[in-house]
Amino acid sequence: MTRKRILVVGGTGYLGQHLLQAYSGLPDSPYDLAFTYRSNLPRDLLDAFPGSLAFHVDLQTGGGLDAVSQAFGQPDVVVNCAALSVPRACEADPAATMSINVPSTLLEWLSAFKEANTLLIHLSTDQVYEGVKSFYKEDDETIPVNVYGKSKVAAEQFISKNWSNFAILRSSIIFGPQTISPVPKSLPIQWIDGVLSRGDKAEFFHDEFRCPVYVKDVVTIIQALTSRWISGWLLIVSCFT
Repeated sequence: MTRKRILVVGGTGYLGQHLLQAYSGLPDSPYDLAFTYRSNLPRDLLDAFPGSLAFHVDLQTGGGLDAVSQAFGQPDVVVNCAALSVPRACEADPAATMSINVPSTLLEWLSAFKEANTLLIHLSTDQVYEGVKSFYKEDDETIPVNVYGKSKVAAEQFISKNWSNFAILRSSIIFGPQTISPVPKSLPIQWIDGVLSRGDKAEFFHDEFRCPVYVKDVVTIIQALTSRWISGWLLIVSCFT
């Protein structure tokens, strides 16, 4: 049986690391695994996933993607976890946010392969909505109120227009256990634990609805999409959570 190739874009991030753990932890894994990173490659990740390939990629310019082609080849599945996702940072630099969060260079790279048979699983956000009610549905109108949400709406529209095989997952706040290599972004459970252990007071937002999701549930969904695509059973590939 031909081994299938999976590329996790943004593999050093929180969800990316959990995906690498899940894919590599499968018994007799049928996958060849690769991941990209933007700034620094933690040594402990290379030690944890010795069979995987790591590539330095700049999504703003597309730099590094040619190296993926040469050393890894065309992936059967790409999971795009990479994003500038801190709302405050997005507001400070809208241009950079759009250039990173709208995966134009990634799709340009995929389009260069002879056959367009790669499934793109793209992580979006519940911040594409206005946030004034709970339990939004897929067909609810997207009314983002910040730069991060606007960039993710633009990404969804770009993908649906320029790539035929895709699944878009709109997640909310992702929580769960710490990663192998700690990430700089504040994590909900770890932050709350730190506040309580120090006896500090903390203020929470009270003017928006969010639906936190457990990281391993997100991973399970992505693994199911991967398996269905590779086995030929995934017929409808536009999917939202």
